[in-house]
Amino acid sequence: MNAEALFVLLSTAPLLAPNGLPRSWEPLAFPKIPARTAYEWSASSSAVHAVAARSASGLIFRHQGPVAAAPVLRWRWKVAGTLAKGDERRKDGDDYAARVYITFKYEPSRAGLATRLKYGAVKALRGEYPPHNAIAYIWANKLAAGESAPSPYTDRVMMVAVRSGDSAAGEWRSEERDVLEDYRRLFGEDPPPYAGIALMTDADNTGGRAEAWYADVTLSGRSSLLE
Repeated sequence: MNAEALFVLLSTAPLLAPNGLPRSWEPLAFPKIPARTAYEWSASSSAVHAVAARSASGLIFRHQGPVAAAPVLRWRWKVAGTLAKGDERRKDGDDYAARVYITFKYEPSRAGLATRLKYGAVKALRGEYPPHNAIAYIWANKLAAGESAPSPYTDRVMMVAVRSGDSAAGEWRSEERDVLEDYRRLFGEDPPPYAGIALMTDADNTGGRAEAWYADVTLSGRSSLLE
């Protein structure tokens, strides 16, 4: 791979799997949350359409490779509105109409003994290591656009408010992030390789409803950064 690398993870006309979702995107469920968000491919919008009703789950694309080879993440999204009870700094408000997760591979050589033991136990249970860290690019409820904060559940997930509030609700917005620079700023070190990219719309903690659309997800080299 080189600086001109381009990975189209979600196109405007993807091949669909038997479940009706874009091929290579897998459901991401959480054992303790039985109610799952509904995801479907919307041909009229050329996008993944997500509806959460007191539910939470995601879609994940398992992408591996060095972040420096393709650090520029782009996507388009639209939300029907944010969650009135959503609050990025509280567990009971940790719901979002839309978020795009970037997860990073766990590497035992970079972890301390306690972390290696913890991750080893998870691997024995699930058959694979969980991600090391993650960045969640969120359409925030209360956090101001441009601000960052740790997840109320774990400081291994840092949230970046790309959009905030309802001023652009109902409108498509295009985004671009330099994942390499974001990771260095948020975690104070160079990132391990990518583990995956996930889309998630959820409303389980607030007991509300959320609706969003996701489209045109790509990773590319730095030479493609917009000025």
